[in-house]
Amino acid sequence: MMSLPFSLKYSAGPLFIALCSVVAFFFEPMSGNYLAYDRYAIQGLETWRIVSGNIVHTNGYHLLLNLAGLALLWALHGEHYRIGLYLKVFVWCCLGTSVGLYLFSPDLIWYAGLSGALHGIFAWGACVDIKEKMKSGWLLLIGLAIKVGYEQIDGSSEQVANLIDAKVAVDAHLFGALTGIAIFLLMFITAKRT
Repeated sequence: MMSLPFSLKYSAGPLFIALCSVVAFFFEPMSGNYLAYDRYAIQGLETWRIVSGNIVHTNGYHLLLNLAGLALLWALHGEHYRIGLYLKVFVWCCLGTSVGLYLFSPDLIWYAGLSGALHGIFAWGACVDIKEKMKSGWLLLIGLAIKVGYEQIDGSSEQVANLIDAKVAVDAHLFGALTGIAIFLLMFITAKRT
């Protein structure tokens, strides 16, 4: 039987991200105006948006969907989530998602939400599962690749876009997932050298 990693050393990271997202939501629309990923604002050196854009949301449904994703990933991979490590991976996934959008998706001007970083954390967690010889890691990684590939070809769900009151940034999912894999590989290679 699967047991959830309720210990604070495994749950504090996701709880901190959830708390930041909820607090930001209660300060909308001001938080979105000052924190969301905005290409033009970033060009004007508001570089904090590269990370902070990941914790603001378009509406309550968007926030709830992302918090549900955060909780699901914690249930799947929480045993890998020591607080310092988790927060580092999260910030790097935010950076990778936003820098990917900035460099390779010039038409995307505005972005908000955890989904890109969550795709990165999902990919990273699946890779750690594989390293730990858990066959489910391969299934999760293949499933993620199929989902992201499908979104790149066919776009996003119209129903989800209507629910969150914004176009789903499928490129954020792609760049987040690629960042999660890259972070895992860098950590793996670095650990092998020491």
